[in-house]
Amino acid sequence: MSPETTLSRGKRKTFSGLVVSDRMSKTRVVEVSRLVRHPFYEKIMRKSSRFTAHDETNQSHQGDLVEIMGSRPLSKTKRWRVVRVLKAAPRRPVAVETEAKP
Repeated sequence: MSPETTLSRGKRKTFSGLVVSDRMSKTRVVEVSRLVRHPFYEKIMRKSSRFTAHDETNQSHQGDLVEIMGSRPLSKTKRWRVVRVLKAAPRRPVAVETEAKP
């Protein structure tokens, strides 16, 4: 998305969170954590919300830190879009199986 179209759309909500699931095609589950103070006890607690976000190019993977932005409803549960990957998680090399010779 070009910067011109981003500016013309106005101010949209953006969050940064961790990708906890990348099993679906073009869909990521992103967990966003925030700190809130308890109204009576005044203890600071960590609360988290899980959002399903659209990732058109499948560029993010599990463990990545991503930025998501609000968008029009894309499906029953998807109202967010992955804007960019802020920090990529380390990837494990995929082991290639070789056939054993008798």
